[in-house]
Amino acid sequence: MSIDRVRVTPAAQEWIEKLTAMHGPLMFHQSGGCCDGSAPMCYPRGDFKIGERDVFLGVIANTPFYISGPQFEYWQHTRLTVDVVKGRGSGFSVEAPEGIRFLIRSEMFSDEEYQQLKAEGEPARGPQAFKAA
Repeated sequence: MSIDRVRVTPAAQEWIEKLTAMHGPLMFHQSGGCCDGSAPMCYPRGDFKIGERDVFLGVIANTPFYISGPQFEYWQHTRLTVDVVKGRGSGFSVEAPEGIRFLIRSEMFSDEEYQQLKAEGEPARGPQAFKAA
């Protein structure tokens, strides 16, 4: 059984579904920059160019989730959970006008989970990773 690198709370999943109905298929990217750059950004699928170094962590609510390569190096030992809270996030993320913002909650993988992930090999990188999933 594969270990999930990214999960979604029920509240965030509900918002992703609402936003998908409004904007069409979506995608997430976690850049790891400062300020709003440390929050997951949600874009209409195809509006953000995924680079070859971006790491595909998985699919939440039928939505691909990528993280920048350098940020993955820091967070490779953690499971990320996308959650939602009241308040405005970045103006670039589709949820901004809705009075909510997505955020990341994280937890360290157990030693056993991390060993299993290492045995599975590196996660896929680049824009083609979601298409192959």
